Amino acid sequence: MNIVKGSKDLLYAVKLSTDYQPILVLFQKITTNDLLNQLNTDSKKNAFWINIYNACFQIMRKFQLVDKAKVYKTKMFQIRDHQFSLDDMEHGILRKYRYKYSLGLFPNVFTPQIIKKLSVTSVDYRIHFALNCGAKSCPPIAFYSEKLIDEQLDLSTLSFLEGETTYDHQSRLVYISALFKWYKYDFGSSRGIRKIYKHHLNKDISDYVIKYQAYSWEESLDNYR
Repeated sequence: MNIVKGSKDLLYAVKLSTDYQPILVLFQKITTNDLLNQLNTDSKKNAFWINIYNACFQIMRKFQLVDKAKVYKTKMFQIRDHQFSLDDMEHGILRKYRYKYSLGLFPNVFTPQIIKKLSVTSVDYRIHFALNCGAKSCPPIAFYSEKLIDEQLDLSTLSFLEGETTYDHQSRLVYISALFKWYKYDFGSSRGIRKIYKHHLNKDISDYVIKYQAYSWEESLDNYR
């Protein structure tokens, strides 16, 4: 089984509301060594875990009706003897075991070894514009592959920044997503955020005061790009 392709197949099944259980069963049969061997680059890790995260969130909220307060810690995705929650995927693997509430500054000292082994080599801030937690302010869901993920993440970032930014040029204010506040050090702090706008939008906000917009948690499932 090509597990990155399997992650896309799972997400497609969820999108189409077809039977996704056989794909989950296939993942349960994969050995940890096979998982580690196949996910041997950050591109593959990012593509796989973004797809799995987005699929699992939709499964839990749309089909299993898991309570919103429990959805992030529910360990519903299984690889042999290991079960993973959304928090494991996002903060453990994709964010290189950052403590969830440290703005991206501190590691989680209680991280299990399997999460450390599976985690990315370096955090790609663009994952924040690809993970969908079912809220209205979340980026839409796309289908990621290891060969195209760099271009795909650039596109997701560009789209999100264009849609979630408001400028007040007269007052030199820029209103941006609260994601930048919650994961401030994933983005390289305030200086890094300004560099991101210059790189992706060619917008010079170096002399603008940054303000964070309220995040809409209104549920919006099936938001596919």
